[in-house]
Amino acid sequence: MDINEQNRIEDNREIVRAFIDALFNEGDAAAVDKYLAEDFLNHDPPFGADTTREGMRSAAALFRSAFPDWHAVPDLLIAESDLVVEHFSATGTQRGELFGAPPTGRTVTLRGINIFRIRDGRIVERWGRLDDLGFLRQLGLAPDQE
Repeated sequence: MDINEQNRIEDNREIVRAFIDALFNEGDAAAVDKYLAEDFLNHDPPFGADTTREGMRSAAALFRSAFPDWHAVPDLLIAESDLVVEHFSATGTQRGELFGAPPTGRTVTLRGINIFRIRDGRIVERWGRLDDLGFLRQLGLAPDQE
């Protein structure tokens, strides 16, 4: 691999890191316009959001309104070619309503894996798997394991 390819891969990793930090940690909705391509496609939209850039914006707004202190940390960030894989843990204290659940004051954790594809310095696709069930259990919206 030549130095240009190595630099591009590192740039891709930094794009994903900056996007997650701006949108989910800082609550900057403009990050969607800055980091996601116009034709962005979310193959696995979180919690019923749509597959577009606006779906990512609305998912972030939903989480930030329910968890004003929401903070995601990449436990692992791996980049190769035009793909970046993120394994993350995110936490927040529920201060607002979420999925019909009133604020509990509980701190909850959401873990997941995302794969992002980068083209021309912008994110064009996302695939992801979140621990939805574990998250909903922490909120009291799904039964605990028996």
